[in-house]
Amino acid sequence: MGADAKTIMKNVELSDSAAKRIAKIVAAEPGKIGLRISVEGGGCSGFSYKFDLVSDRNDDDVAIEKDGAIVLIDDLSLVYMGGSVIDFVDDLMGQSFQIRNPNAVASCGCGTSFSI
Repeated sequence: MGADAKTIMKNVELSDSAAKRIAKIVAAEPGKIGLRISVEGGGCSGFSYKFDLVSDRNDDDVAIEKDGAIVLIDDLSLVYMGGSVIDFVDDLMGQSFQIRNPNAVASCGCGTSFSI
């Protein structure tokens, strides 16, 4: 991981509620170590977030750890997520992971698609 990825990693935060939820989900899934978040082309706004439970780390993964939770983000996705806050929201609209990304200039109602 280059110096730039380390700097960006420090700017991606995991909220307390997201850390608790991830730790709870992973604890219930034998063999899984964390939640992978990746950015892919597509979605209604140009890019979309993908969430996966994973059982191992890739060589290009950056790990964000908090309160027993691990979030893995690959170097390429990290470029689009600098300054983001990963949160878990439980409200009248339902439960979901949300990423507050200051790089996104537009998003859509699905909550997982954005443009830069």
